[in-house]
Amino acid sequence: MDGNGRWAQKRGKPRVEGHRASRQSMRETIQGCSDLGISFLTLYAFSTENWRRPAAEVNALMALIEQALAGEIAQLHERKVKVVHLGSRERLPQSLLDELDRAAELTRDNTGLRLYLAINYGGRQEIAAAAAELAREVKAGTLTPEEITPERLAERLYRPELPDPDLLVRTGGDLRISNYLLWQMAYTEIYVTPVLWPDFRRIHLLHALLDYQGRQRRFGGVKDAVENQH
Repeated sequence: MDGNGRWAQKRGKPRVEGHRASRQSMRETIQGCSDLGISFLTLYAFSTENWRRPAAEVNALMALIEQALAGEIAQLHERKVKVVHLGSRERLPQSLLDELDRAAELTRDNTGLRLYLAINYGGRQEIAAAAAELAREVKAGTLTPEEITPERLAERLYRPELPDPDLLVRTGGDLRISNYLLWQMAYTEIYVTPVLWPDFRRIHLLHALLDYQGRQRRFGGVKDAVENQH
């Protein structure tokens, strides 16, 4: 979800105003995915690299994420959305952690869209944490190096129940992955739009999904090609 700063800069506003304006984009994207019967949606709200930004901007971002979650959770619950935090809890403000925990508890039995909020998330950090867990098991004698497989590593990721994404939507026109779901996106289709995140609406989501439907997914093979006709 990129382009908040550029959106604000174009309007002569502080960067935080771009972050604030993105709340409507989040709302429309979540509602759109829910209405379309999509099972999983992950939103990259704050990366591990974002801590490098000025402290004032980081603090404002944390407050805005917390306010947005508190303000939207009742409607999300009404829509049967299940809210899950994806990422490390370290360094996050306790008030935000409390809000994430409240949202998770309130929505844990919901059967609709499963919404993963990637906050303080980094793909390399996630893989390193999973590798460290495997190393501890080898040291403890409960696992041998020969028993380490991609499947076993995947089971030790932050949220092993989260399936590999079918589609990555990258706003703001940047052609990079930015340390996002590196393990999970081995065969994810990528859609890049120049639309800045605060301007992203349901129509742009539909454009991305229509583009995805026209692709043929091979997963490294030819015989097993899968056409996206659903």
